[in-house]
Amino acid sequence: MQESPALPSRRLLSAIVAFAALAPGGLMTAPAIAAQLSVQLHLSPSYIGFLFSTELGAMSLATFPAWWWLGRCHWHRVALLSVIVFTVGNVVSAFAGTFALLLPCRFIASLAGGTLMILCITSAATTRNSGRVFSLWILGQLLLGAVGLLVLPPLFARFGLMTVYLLLAILMMGCFPLIRAFPAGLAVQKQTKNITGPYMPGLLAALAVLLFYTGQSAVWAFSGTIAADAGLDRIHSGQILAVATVFGMMGACITAALSSHSHRRFLLLLGYVLLLVGIALFSHHPLSVRFALAAVLFEFSWIYVLPLILSRVAALDNNGKLMNAINLVIGGGQALGPSIAGYLLENSGGQTGVMLLTAALSVVVSLVFISLAAYHQAKKNRHR
Repeated sequence: MQESPALPSRRLLSAIVAFAALAPGGLMTAPAIAAQLSVQLHLSPSYIGFLFSTELGAMSLATFPAWWWLGRCHWHRVALLSVIVFTVGNVVSAFAGTFALLLPCRFIASLAGGTLMILCITSAATTRNSGRVFSLWILGQLLLGAVGLLVLPPLFARFGLMTVYLLLAILMMGCFPLIRAFPAGLAVQKQTKNITGPYMPGLLAALAVLLFYTGQSAVWAFSGTIAADAGLDRIHSGQILAVATVFGMMGACITAALSSHSHRRFLLLLGYVLLLVGIALFSHHPLSVRFALAAVLFEFSWIYVLPLILSRVAALDNNGKLMNAINLVIGGGQALGPSIAGYLLENSGGQTGVMLLTAALSVVVSLVFISLAAYHQAKKNRHR
C-alpha cells in the first residue's frame, strides 16, 4: 500500500483512535458486562459466552462485505451508515429485556463496529509512520476498556445493563464529526491496474498475525487458571492482572515513541523474545512474585510488539485487501486461542504446561512467518 505524503492529521488520528476504541467497546468491558448479564438477565455462563462470541464473530464477518466496498464505495458514506447502525443497535440493546432480543441487536451493532474497525485499520496502514498510529490504535482500546471496567460496576448497580449500551451510543454520536477525517477511498485505485499484491508475503504475514493472536489469547484467557494452580486467590491475581494491563499501555506508548527508529527489526525481535520469556515464566506453578513478573512482561510485550507487526503487514499491502483480511485474522486468532487452550487443559488433567508450550510454539512460528514475509517482499523489490 502506498504511504501517504505526510503523517496523519490530528483529525484522522483522532478518528482512528476513537472509532477503533468504541467499535469493540462491549468486548473490552466484557468482564463487567458478563457479571451484570448474570445478575440482571439471569444468563448462564454458556449463554454469556455465546453472546460475546457472537459479537466477536460479527466484527470478524465485516471483513467479507469489505472486500467489495473497499474499492467501490465512498468511505465517508460507509462510515456514516456504520455509525448510524452501531448507534441504533446499541440503543435497542439498552432496552432489550431478553436474550432473544439482545443477541441479534449485538450482532448488528458489532457488524457495524467491525466495519468501522476495518476503516480504522486500513486508514492507519496508509500513513507514513503506521507503527506509531497502530500503537495509539491499541492504546485507545485499552484505555476505554480500563475506564469502562472501573466505572461500569457502580453505574450498573444504579441504572442496570442499559448503561453500557447507551454510553456506547452517546460516545459514538459524539464522534460523528470525525467521519469526514477518513480518506474518501484508496489512492491506489488511481494507479495502473498492472500492480498486484504480493501474494506470498501477504499470506505469510496474515498467518503470522493469526498465530500471534492464537498464542497470546490462549495464555491470557487462562491466566486466571494459571494463578489458581499456583495457589493465588482471585482477588490477588485480579489485582496483578490489572497492574499488568497498565504496563501493557506503557508498551503501546514505548512503541509509539520508537516506531520511527531505524532498528525496527531489532525492536520486533526484542518484542517476540520478551513475549516468549513472559510465557515461560508462567510455567511450573509460579509463586506470587514470578506470576506478577510473568503477567507484567507478557502484557507489556504483546502490546509493545503488535503495532510493529501490523506496521510490517501494512508495508506489504497495496490495495487495502490485506489489511481488511487482518480484521478477520485477528478475530480468528482470538477465538482459536482459547478454544485450543481449553482443549489442551481438559485433556492434560488441567496441567498448563502443554498449553503454554503450544502457545510459545505458535509465537515462534509467527516470528518466522513475519520474517519470511519481509524477506520475500525485499527480494521482490530488488528484482523490480
